[in-house]
Amino acid sequence: MIHDATQPLLRVQNLHCAYGARAVVRDISLDLWPGEVLAIVGESGSGKTTLLNALAARHTPTSGTVAFAMRDSGLQDIYALSEAQARLLARTDWGFVHQHAADGLRMNVSAGANVAERLMALGERHYGNLRAQASDWLARVEIDPSRIDDRPDTFSGGMRQRLQIARNLITQPRLVFMDEPTSGLDVSVQARLLDMLRMLTRQMNLAAVIVTHDLAVARLLAQRMLVMQGGVAVETGLTDQVLDDPQHAYTQLLVSSVLPP
Repeated sequence: MIHDATQPLLRVQNLHCAYGARAVVRDISLDLWPGEVLAIVGESGSGKTTLLNALAARHTPTSGTVAFAMRDSGLQDIYALSEAQARLLARTDWGFVHQHAADGLRMNVSAGANVAERLMALGERHYGNLRAQASDWLARVEIDPSRIDDRPDTFSGGMRQRLQIARNLITQPRLVFMDEPTSGLDVSVQARLLDMLRMLTRQMNLAAVIVTHDLAVARLLAQRMLVMQGGVAVETGLTDQVLDDPQHAYTQLLVSSVLPP
């Protein structure tokens, strides 16, 4: 099925997440379109990671809906999918890049096995094909294919993060969730990773939702930005517009603290 250009890839309506009586995400609604990159920004405790996990079916919301444009049936509530449907979606059309690469990799198997695992989960069994595709994706994320048999625990932090990205993108997903993907990396390593992510999202027409506290990351990668404070989306709009002319007092404070005039 070809995606309906009039229909968003992801539709979120009145999303609310609470831990007991404490509301962490309140009344979030948004549409994400094919190929669009959305940055969710805010200080620690603003609810941005809880929101990301709710969008990615990793944290069941208290109320509201998250609908994804399935290839064969249009927008469907992801929390109404069967376990098998949800598992297939997570292995094919979705990816999830963790802040700490070790959380998204199997550290005790080779780089090649990490990258090829999603293909194996979809039924690919030909060893030569698996190895060739894994090798190709290592090259695409700037890892020497000669490292295909090395384990991730022999890689640097930046290489592990690139390996995690290759593992997620090998099935040509349409949407990837990223939780602080450059956090904890050296500045030069961050810059290289960001350039690669920007190139891959454009080449693959890949939609992404990126949680970050770094406004420079948001400006480089995202066309649109959602600013969160206390679980509420206080401002949303085109990234450059929000950063260059913030309207909400909290956004103004956030921008002025890191992007002085």
